[in-house]
Amino acid sequence: MTGGIEVTQVDAALVKRGARLFKLLDKQDLTLATAESCTGGIIASILSDAPGAGDRFHGGFVLYTKQHKIAFGIPKKTIDANGIVSEAVARAMAEGALKNSPADIAVAVTGVAGPEPDDEGNPVGLVCIAAARKGWDSIARTYLGPLPSRACGCTRVRRG
Repeated sequence: MTGGIEVTQVDAALVKRGARLFKLLDKQDLTLATAESCTGGIIASILSDAPGAGDRFHGGFVLYTKQHKIAFGIPKKTIDANGIVSEAVARAMAEGALKNSPADIAVAVTGVAGPEPDDEGNPVGLVCIAAARKGWDSIARTYLGPLPSRACGCTRVRRG
């Protein structure tokens, strides 16, 4: 935005949850990384604001486009066979975050935030979330539902 200001306010309750997460990770001497698509780095932003992030959070990868997912190492055949918003792609994102960072655990999210369905016809509100841990099988789940305006846990104000 030229000459404008954008302010993002993160929901304090989510930052507190991040702090609780880091306490749990600290007890087990584990670290975390994220890989995000539809959330555009908001999860990493929330976690970065939480006390304990400096010790337990390695960072996040924002993989918004198909091309960037492929460049990150997600096989094109996985995307083509399952779709860009799928449990298989979410798993590959989480596993890629582990491969590309020193983290012990990774979480990933891909989905359709809207306001329209994506190019593959996936509806707004379709979200696939995955978690991976070194030495364990990754898991993924799919959710479909309306996304309220505060679904991401932040409020944006734009001027200009």
